[in-house]
Amino acid sequence: MSDDLMLLGAVALGGYLLGSIPFGVIATKLGGAGDVRSIGSGNIGATNVLRTGRKDLALITLVGDGGKGALAVLAAWLLTQDTTLDRQAVMVAVAAGAAFVGHLFPVWLRFKGGKGVATFFGTLLAAAWPVGLAAGATWLLVAFLFRMSSLAALVAAALAPVYVFVFGRPTPIAWLALFMGVLIYIRHTPNIRRIFKGEEPRIGGGKSKEEAKG
Repeated sequence: MSDDLMLLGAVALGGYLLGSIPFGVIATKLGGAGDVRSIGSGNIGATNVLRTGRKDLALITLVGDGGKGALAVLAAWLLTQDTTLDRQAVMVAVAAGAAFVGHLFPVWLRFKGGKGVATFFGTLLAAAWPVGLAAGATWLLVAFLFRMSSLAALVAAALAPVYVFVFGRPTPIAWLALFMGVLIYIRHTPNIRRIFKGEEPRIGGGKSKEEAKG
């Protein structure tokens, strides 16, 4: 039991530290675009990095934020090769959830992080790729129909736990998807308000007055 607890603690801490890497801040500073936290909404994610006008930096941020979640899952999977599938699923879910929390509340940025959408998709693709693909397809469909990135993320997050059961993945992955989905909704509270008011900016359009205030 003590070994299990030590391993659980290790994957949780490792996942959190990986998730805490602020790729948006690093990319914009090293790329000469300033500090992304002083631009647009102040968010450290790829969407706000794109407001610098640097698509290359936004892509680096997107890949980095998604990749760190996937890397946390891979590390947990490799460390649990000699255990049962159920225990492995638990460790993977813990590592993924910790990476997601790390992105939202990074220790390096005084716990002020992003909204977690890219990390959400990265962890799901690594932990249960059919679920990740289905959630990604949902995002694309909703974004195409309504041209709202936030709405697409909210719908994908709501359906992800359902997709886990549709594809017969382990229960810990469903709890992971639900956990991340709840946090995504909490982090998107301002977006939800704007959606109901009809003020949420469309993809390719300008930002709302509320976002402009940071």
